[in-house]
Amino acid sequence: MSRLSWPAAWTAAGAVAAALLAANIAAPPVLATSVVYAASASTGEPTPQPSGSPGADTTPPTAPGEVRPCPPPLPTGGTPQGVVGLCWSASTDDVGVTGYEVYRLTPDGFVKATSTTSTITVISGLTIGRTYTFYIVAKDAAGNTSRPTAPFSTAAVTGMSVSPSPGTGDTTPPTKPAGIQADCLPDFKGTSFCWTPSTDDVGVTGYDVYRRTDTAWIPVGTAIGTHFTEGNLVTGQSYVYFMVAQDAAGNLSLPSDLITARASGGYPTYSPPPVSCKIEYTAWSWSGGFSATVKIINLGQTPMNNWTLRFVLPDAGQKVANGWSATWSQSGKDVTASAMPWNSVIQGGASLQIGFNGTLTGANPDPTGFMLNGGVCIRG
Repeated sequence: MSRLSWPAAWTAAGAVAAALLAANIAAPPVLATSVVYAASASTGEPTPQPSGSPGADTTPPTAPGEVRPCPPPLPTGGTPQGVVGLCWSASTDDVGVTGYEVYRLTPDGFVKATSTTSTITVISGLTIGRTYTFYIVAKDAAGNTSRPTAPFSTAAVTGMSVSPSPGTGDTTPPTKPAGIQADCLPDFKGTSFCWTPSTDDVGVTGYDVYRRTDTAWIPVGTAIGTHFTEGNLVTGQSYVYFMVAQDAAGNLSLPSDLITARASGGYPTYSPPPVSCKIEYTAWSWSGGFSATVKIINLGQTPMNNWTLRFVLPDAGQKVANGWSATWSQSGKDVTASAMPWNSVIQGGASLQIGFNGTLTGANPDPTGFMLNGGVCIRG
């Protein structure tokens, strides 16, 4: 099929736009104020709602492609207002595409702007010169919905309908969020990303974040700062997002570039080594000193190599003076006994006896917190 030259395409687009605008003047379209989705029980995301009868069509159309502005013709009369013309490449379906739905981004999220059976549409009632963001989905007769197009932004141009009252106050949007990076919080269980701040002539109040599902772009949160996290996602699965900055007057920035973030499982929860040792501690004391023997029993079947035993002497006056069958050291109340070359292996089910002499200035309570190679030992 031959491709139309731009002037011919402009003419074709203008003819359709003029017809649509004329119909709008006669019977202005009612724009939806909210979008209703059917949510799945597991993820809360909107899903296509095909017929449940056996053998029903459950295959959605392909996503519309090549979204582009199609400028309507200049007005020939009347008071002008802002108009956006959109064109796109047709979707395909195993049965047949029945139409398209166009959604426009507002401060409250995406709202349905229009439905059409064509691949060209004109949306009126906008502010001339202001940039608006849209996405488009295709539908088939069974109600299956295609994946949404990427957000597409274009400025409203002069149309031929009666203009609404001009806006007053702050009409300058924030700048586009930029510098997006995924996985800014790798310890978070879910997705995370961050970006550099947008700027505004008055001030940015927040960032609205949208995630792509199989049928729509849905709002998933508003960030006050320049990072965002979302939990309750499937670990290892990738998700696509974009965000827009908003100011106090409801002006929206251009959408950020799309960012793909992979849901992390977060850092693993620390699990201490299982108990695999037993300690039998015996001490006797005299005025100003004491002596102790420590029997280490390997409760497991695996040899313990290059073992290190740690424990705490509860009284500040208890000090290790010297010891045998281990290299002994003390820091504060913490005592460490390390293996000698000749007894560095304790076979599974075997035991080893070590000991030390100490000094004391008060009581002589038994040590606590025996740990061997990082694992907690039970007391015998």
